[in-house]
Amino acid sequence: MREATLRDVARLAGVSPRTVSNVVNGYAPVTEATRAKVEKAIAELDYRPNVVARNLARGRSGQIAVVVPYLDTPYFSELLQGIIPRARAGGYNVLVDQTDGDPEHERELIRRRARGFAFDGLIFSPLGLAQRDLADADPTLPLVVLGERSAAGSFDHVGIDDVAASREATAHLISLGRRRIAAIGDQPYPTGEAAQLRTTGFRQAHLDAALEVDEALVIGTPRFNRADGAGAMRRLLNRSDPPDAVFCYSDLVALGALHAALERGVRVPEDVALIGYDDIEEGRYSNPTISTVSPDKEAIAATAVERLLMRIGLGRGTEGVAGVEVRAAHRLVARESTLGRAAR
Repeated sequence: MREATLRDVARLAGVSPRTVSNVVNGYAPVTEATRAKVEKAIAELDYRPNVVARNLARGRSGQIAVVVPYLDTPYFSELLQGIIPRARAGGYNVLVDQTDGDPEHERELIRRRARGFAFDGLIFSPLGLAQRDLADADPTLPLVVLGERSAAGSFDHVGIDDVAASREATAHLISLGRRRIAAIGDQPYPTGEAAQLRTTGFRQAHLDAALEVDEALVIGTPRFNRADGAGAMRRLLNRSDPPDAVFCYSDLVALGALHAALERGVRVPEDVALIGYDDIEEGRYSNPTISTVSPDKEAIAATAVERLLMRIGLGRGTEGVAGVEVRAAHRLVARESTLGRAAR
């Protein structure tokens, strides 16, 4: 049995093919009575619009791109699980790419040459580019930036308040009576904006509690991963005066730090309390489970897709439209790595 066509729908509804097209695509307003007849005919015939043809008619590919630094980072894979179904619901397929933090690859994606790629808009989490580099983005490219930086141009930014979240994580450790608190993950260079905001929150929590930060306990890492977390933790434990708590800038860093502590026979949280960031699934099943800052990933994914599809709908009108800063909620989740068995 052949598939129903737009003309079949028009014939059954008693309207012109143009009217059916207007109803399906929302090109022009139609009366409620006409819309009801067309929708009834669509349902009876099980008509499915040709999405490819519709996108081509609009000069679009029907695809959006999601570009992240590393696909092996659970935070990004969990975020993609929220982005992909929402993009599909909006009629778009999702292309996924990783940049490995290569600034040239990231720069190529947001410049005018990006029009040569087969996507209509971009959800982008840069690592190799600093805030000032994003000012070079093609103003006609529908663009939503994820992560810890502000919108400064014709793109939107979706993230959480990293300073406040890090302040709360550190304050949680202080509330447990910990006083020699280390931080693992500082990145004091132009592209390390996320880490710098977390260091700021770490420092503010100390100031709130009238405590001094021991600068020797603020440890930098090139990446937020397990290996770097383990290496930094070993350095801290080699000290004659090791910390009694550690704020890790990601859950992967915390998992690495946990491994290093346990291999030395250091008890968590009795000897050293650990808290991470991102609330990845792995941290809920480690032993002990990892206390963490939990960003609302569902809200981040939903907002990113919503803002991108809005900008795609504007077409070239995106140019000159001010960027919007959207901050999703976060919450502190205290588990066994700070509370011990009491968290069960």
